[in-house]
Amino acid sequence: MDSYRTGIISEFVARMFLMLHGFRVLHRRYTTGRYTGRAEIDIIARRGKLIIFVEVKKRRDVMTAWGAITPTQQRRLRLAAETFLLQRRWRGDARFDVIIIHGRHIDWIKNAF
Repeated sequence: MDSYRTGIISEFVARMFLMLHGFRVLHRRYTTGRYTGRAEIDIIARRGKLIIFVEVKKRRDVMTAWGAITPTQQRRLRLAAETFLLQRRWRGDARFDVIIIHGRHIDWIKNAF
């Protein structure tokens, strides 16, 4: 299976996982526009007064997944999230989470960066 298809399936699994935990998915593959220097946010979800921005990684192990989230990517994700929150004039809480899928396991790291 190619990496695009693997990514789509992994993001679907992550969305279902979040929905089982009471979140409502607001956006998937959110981007502020081409050539803006901002990254694509895999999932944006909400539960009550909390919005989470989720990066989904499918790797063989947790350490490889963590290594794939570079400081540059983190900075770009923050910029995209700030844009999202400003556009919607959000007044609640927000955080960045990472969902790592490895084998048949799902690790959900809250407040990851």
